[in-house]
Amino acid sequence: MYALLFRLVLARLDPEFAHHAGMVVVRILGVPPFSWIARALTRPDPAEQVQALGVTFPTPFGIAAGFDKNAVGVRGLSALGFGHVEVGTITAIPQPGNPKPRLFRLIPDRAVVNRMGFNNEGAEAAEKRLWRLRRRRPSAVIGVNIGKSRVVAVEDATADYVASAARLAPLADYLAINVSSPNTPGLRGLQAVETLAPLLRAVKDEAGSTPLLVKIAPDLPDDEITAIANLAVAEGLSGLIATNTTISREGLVTDPAKVAAAGEGGLSGAPLKERSLAVLRIVRAAVPEGFCVISVGGVETGAEVRERLDAGATLVQGYTGFLYRGPFWARQIAKGLRRG
Repeated sequence: MYALLFRLVLARLDPEFAHHAGMVVVRILGVPPFSWIARALTRPDPAEQVQALGVTFPTPFGIAAGFDKNAVGVRGLSALGFGHVEVGTITAIPQPGNPKPRLFRLIPDRAVVNRMGFNNEGAEAAEKRLWRLRRRRPSAVIGVNIGKSRVVAVEDATADYVASAARLAPLADYLAINVSSPNTPGLRGLQAVETLAPLLRAVKDEAGSTPLLVKIAPDLPDDEITAIANLAVAEGLSGLIATNTTISREGLVTDPAKVAAAGEGGLSGAPLKERSLAVLRIVRAAVPEGFCVISVGGVETGAEVRERLDAGATLVQGYTGFLYRGPFWARQIAKGLRRG
């Protein structure tokens, strides 16, 4: 049913408009009685629970940052069966993001190119929404992903991240530092170990008891990935998220003219699968057994999620698959995990 709807209707709509329309549906599904119906269809098996980061995740599969940038759809996404929702990326200063169009489908590759540019309403607005959510005791675990405000110079990035952490860490089950988006100028340079170390240290001090993770790019050389993983352990972080979107366009089957027309930005979806899995294995080999590793990139089926778990992922996230699989994607994943 959803595949037909996507082919005949959604694929013909502007991708960003379609996403916002989908978020309206997600928000409706977070309100009774719609949430009761959704939960009845997606209720996870208690055997799927995962203990990590000091909390219980109802399932190992969650929605990655970028889908719910402003913490408006957490209840609906939880009702749809996602075990955790990573909201954001949120910046200390509200920002509109990059000029439109900035989101493009590569349908033959089951992929998306985005150069959204951290469009969000800012940490203060997110803080208010998260307070309201906490009062209602959401069933999903809430991660908060923070990034650098575009108007802030790279050399002032640490103070900018700390400002977001001060507002949001007390309301998060875990806090994730995004230094790996390709859509904010200079951001990926913060992944250099000598730059990243003081940033992690400062944000960790501000985050207090809230578990802190760092999200890395798939385009780093293997030795740099190992170095960042070692740094995260040495600085006392609770985990690492691997990976963000890629700037690579290798191996795509979409018409090259259409790929070129999409332009710059991060590629997500099926083409990222192999590299994301490889990075997971590199990270897992470098960190202690109890260190949380969240794998994201290219997963679409229960079998693919199981492959990540078997490769050492503590938790797995998805995003682009929602576009191609529809609102009951998490339910499909759960069924695939049970069969596996």
